[in-house]
Amino acid sequence: MSDTALQGAVYRGYVHVSEAKPRPMVSLKGDLSDESLRDAVRLTMNSDFPEALSVIGGDKGQVAWMAPDELLLFPESAAEALSSIQHKLGDAHVLALDVSDMRTEIVLKGAGAREVLAKASPVDFGALPPGTIRRTRIAQVPAAIWLADAETAHVICFRSVARYVFDVMAMGARKGGEIGVF
Repeated sequence: MSDTALQGAVYRGYVHVSEAKPRPMVSLKGDLSDESLRDAVRLTMNSDFPEALSVIGGDKGQVAWMAPDELLLFPESAAEALSSIQHKLGDAHVLALDVSDMRTEIVLKGAGAREVLAKASPVDFGALPPGTIRRTRIAQVPAAIWLADAETAHVICFRSVARYVFDVMAMGARKGGEIGVF
């Protein structure tokens, strides 16, 4: 992984917005109902297999369900995860790709995290329980969002739009902009 997209940017408003430290990300596309793929994910991440729209943690990282045919793995090492998946799946028809340098993670912390996200996204954050992921848009750019708990949200976006997404989140988190919806 290279440097971060935002050099560790931080904004302290009524919600704390920060760029997360870079971490390995592996996109895995294939037939998620295939037991060999499910076993490969379980063994690679030492975790359960995620249900639709969920993010789960294992001993070797997290696994996010992104679509009916796609997962996003957050392993300790992208190279080791890719090697493990390739070894376990052999010639199976799947796509496993290290996307660590393509993506940026932005973290929102504070009681108003849901509110800041709701200002820029069409998701009903009042109905989004922690551990659930949504692929959506933030101010018209694609993003994946999940709540780790009631006051911590993670946003994954393309590195190319990271500054824009960060600035939109920071603008929504300005002190004095509290709405008190959630």
